[in-house]
Amino acid sequence: MFTKEDISNQTLLHRNRLKPRTHFISYKREEEALCWNREAAPTFQLLNGNWKFFHAEHSILVPMNFYEENYDSSEWKTIQVPGVWQLQGYGKPHYTDLYYPIPINPPHVPEKNSTGCYLREIYLPSDWDGQNIHVCFEGVDSAFYVWMNGHEVGFSKGSRLTAEFDVTPYVKKGKNVIAVKVHQWSDGSYLEDQDMWWLSGIFRDVYLLSLPTIHVYDFQIKTDLDEQYEDAKMSIKAKVRNTSTSQKSFTLEYKLMDNYESINEGIISTGEQVEAKDELSVTLDVNVVAPRKWSAEEPNLYSLLLLLKDEQGQLIEVIPYRIGFRKIEIKNGNLKVNGKNIMFKGVNRHDHDPDTGRTVSLEKMRQDIVMMKQYNINAVRTAHYPNDPRFYDLCDEYGLYVIDETDLETHGFEFIGDANRLSDNPEWEAAYVERLERMVERDKNHPSIIMWSLGNESGFGCNFEAMYKRCKEIDDTRIVHYEGDRETKATDIFSTMYSSVDRIIEFANEQNWQKPHILCEYAHAMGNGPGGLKEYWDAFYQYKRLQGGFVWEWIDHGLRQFTENGEEYFAYGGNFGDVPNNSNFCIDGLIRPDRTPSPGLVQYKKVIEPIIVTSTNIENGDLVIENRYDFLSLDHIDLSWNITENGKIIESGNIELPKVPAGEKIGISIPFKNHLLLSNRDQYLNISFTLKQNTLWANQGHEIAWAQFKLTVENRSLKQKSNYNNNWPLTIEENDTNLIIKGSEFDINFSKVHGTITKWIFKGQTVMLEGPRMNFWRAMTDNEMYIVKEWKESYLHQLEHDTKLIECEQIDEFTVKVHIGTNIAPLVVDWGIDGKYEYTIFGNGQIKLSVNGLPYGKFPSTWPKVGLEMKIPVNLSHASWHGRGQWESYPDSKLACKMGIYKMTVDEMFFPYVFPQENGNRTDVKWASFHNGVNFGLYTKGNTSMNMSAHYFTKEDIEEAQHHYQLKKRDFITLNLDHQVNGLGSNSCGPGPFPEYQLKPKAFGYEVTFIPYIGATELANDL
Repeated sequence: MFTKEDISNQTLLHRNRLKPRTHFISYKREEEALCWNREAAPTFQLLNGNWKFFHAEHSILVPMNFYEENYDSSEWKTIQVPGVWQLQGYGKPHYTDLYYPIPINPPHVPEKNSTGCYLREIYLPSDWDGQNIHVCFEGVDSAFYVWMNGHEVGFSKGSRLTAEFDVTPYVKKGKNVIAVKVHQWSDGSYLEDQDMWWLSGIFRDVYLLSLPTIHVYDFQIKTDLDEQYEDAKMSIKAKVRNTSTSQKSFTLEYKLMDNYESINEGIISTGEQVEAKDELSVTLDVNVVAPRKWSAEEPNLYSLLLLLKDEQGQLIEVIPYRIGFRKIEIKNGNLKVNGKNIMFKGVNRHDHDPDTGRTVSLEKMRQDIVMMKQYNINAVRTAHYPNDPRFYDLCDEYGLYVIDETDLETHGFEFIGDANRLSDNPEWEAAYVERLERMVERDKNHPSIIMWSLGNESGFGCNFEAMYKRCKEIDDTRIVHYEGDRETKATDIFSTMYSSVDRIIEFANEQNWQKPHILCEYAHAMGNGPGGLKEYWDAFYQYKRLQGGFVWEWIDHGLRQFTENGEEYFAYGGNFGDVPNNSNFCIDGLIRPDRTPSPGLVQYKKVIEPIIVTSTNIENGDLVIENRYDFLSLDHIDLSWNITENGKIIESGNIELPKVPAGEKIGISIPFKNHLLLSNRDQYLNISFTLKQNTLWANQGHEIAWAQFKLTVENRSLKQKSNYNNNWPLTIEENDTNLIIKGSEFDINFSKVHGTITKWIFKGQTVMLEGPRMNFWRAMTDNEMYIVKEWKESYLHQLEHDTKLIECEQIDEFTVKVHIGTNIAPLVVDWGIDGKYEYTIFGNGQIKLSVNGLPYGKFPSTWPKVGLEMKIPVNLSHASWHGRGQWESYPDSKLACKMGIYKMTVDEMFFPYVFPQENGNRTDVKWASFHNGVNFGLYTKGNTSMNMSAHYFTKEDIEEAQHHYQLKKRDFITLNLDHQVNGLGSNSCGPGPFPEYQLKPKAFGYEVTFIPYIGATELANDL
């Protein structure tokens, strides 16, 4: 009889659960098997859907004998399976990164243990009579019991692993009732402290299998390549189980197929006898001549059919499986696939859906993989647990290298200063080893899995050494990974997290290294960022030992919620009253919860693109193309080019790429005409590499990589639009509080109190409402969560502007200069900036503003920005600019943004990070124009390239908001024209900006020109 002690006993791992085995579905006929559709298999019955459900906040409140066959559940509600009960109205989600949300007293868990009771009626097909019936649960958090028709079936722990039970003795014809009781907490919870939401229930598929009395219970396929990596050997090992007393003989055959055509077939075992209630292992080695190899770039798959026949030669069952021929090894200190060093361009991926939490549909899995491929990602680490078994099928098919990670993390023990507490305790060895064993046995035949990971952030100790040993016993064809093993006793690869570029270069330069180095986590993609990716990849390609890394992480774990007014937002830690929590630390992905790509993902795609172009003589169009694929030549790529001037294509063409093998370079010339003598405007040569043909993950024309080169122009002169050569006389009016400069078509009001423009009218329309004012602060990004302490302790966020001087000087009839001196300093502390503004106002309405500043005192080591902030009318919401776009960019995150002329609205320039923060900056801006979309606007230009951003909110609004629904549009636009901005880095977990991207306080000076205009909104095209 099941007792509550079951869930606080780490030595009790299960009761009556079947041995772990490869995930597969058997069929009755070959034609059915080759359709690869489990729902159509006559041996498969999916139990997903509505189940009767009762939730008890305390396990003692569970209804007595609810699992009995005739229990009356008519008063119970229903719940969707698969699904987590916290997102279906029972309890609340709880997010922690590090903390255990229960008292730490292993193996004991609280008596107050949220419990879910499930009931479902099942009707078995008539042709299942006399068969073995199994029930499979692909994921249940965290411990659960199963009954069938009132009979005890079994018990299991290990939330993200398959649990399979034999229910043959308990099922009957007609109606059957399955009952499940799930406990939120168990001793297994101590091993499942991953950085994610604590969510409970049957969250993955549940189904029934019908197996013949003699059947293939498990099989293992190993492929090996010869020394030339040409021919292969396929090893087949199968376990045939007999549950019958009337039938003993069988024949097991195989058929290897390529595109549904058999290329190799034979008999694994013929005339073998397996005793009743016993299991027999049979093996066969098969030589395969020159198969097409599997890699992430060329995911060539073959279909293997295992055909089990009875003593009369009648087919009992057929099992289809897709296999790939590839070899994984550590050789000469590098990890190799099929004899070649590979580079991991990876991401860490959690299971997440904004509406269903840890329950992720097959469609969402496919969407994730397609997006990864489209963004040049070639590897995924299943952080930090095995995924749904169908995910690996997709990785096999689409082509991704996988680190399959054990469902193991004890991070909370690090918080109490005892990281090795369970990992070095032999009493927990069986629990550790079993989790690894179940994962490896389930997933062992997937070609995409090239590494097993023993877990994550669990200290180290004897239990990891036991896991490593057991892993090698089951599968000696793959590499074993565990980042927490710093001495690599139980790992084949040296792995670290968030090491700086300098540190990984130190690793690379170590003498006599035998194991390659990867970063299993780096570049923390929390909020706006990560910055500094390029420097990592420069190092990866420079040093042989370094073989890439995995960005943390793929997706923001926000949960979709709605306010009382129906406004959508994505919730994070603490939003459900969950204490303790790690706030928005789960919002750290390259895509939003709704799978919208972030600017960070666009940057990552660019940095890891597999084709690199450099120039040897750009004015002659001479380029060098480097193929950074590990296996593919460039035969599958089209090259197109164009030359743009002021955003318009003036010439274009295509070039047939010569064959460029993987890892090699070739020189080409772009045959463009020399336009440079005919123009005084910037011109850019743009190169684009696109797919020649449709693939499984992208259509023909999908851009893989691109390059851009500026074509230099010397001795250019600025040609002004003619109506701006006209000047009119200026007059000056002054009183105690205001200084007013008037022309025939405009007037500008300066406040003597604030030292800024308070009104600027041009031809009857408002140009500016307030400003410009020197600004050194921005809403913080998540990646500034540590430096912000220094900034705020220096009161950088609370600078006071004290106007010391405002003077007006009439230069001539058509020109006035306004000099403003100001002291910009915080309260409390003893530093500041001696600032000066010099406005030169021309009779045509144009203003040239010269800004200078000199820091003094003990100022902070870096600043967020140096620039100008102003308020412009809300109707000037259409932006055009010449600079980088279309995405936002920052000094250390701009490679993916081409130079060009872009047009967007202020709304479109805003990127809605789940946690509101600094966003929308555009770098290397030569000019920007804000207009009303019809005939009125304001044009700006710096004497050097500047940064530009515009929002309907103030920086204070953005910084104070916790969610987007809290941001309310102002009746003005905040426009920032910044001289310099600080880099992003990824210091929410990784390193901060590299020194070259840090904004160090020093004396500064720059100019900005403002031109209001009526008429064509594209004034800049005439300049």
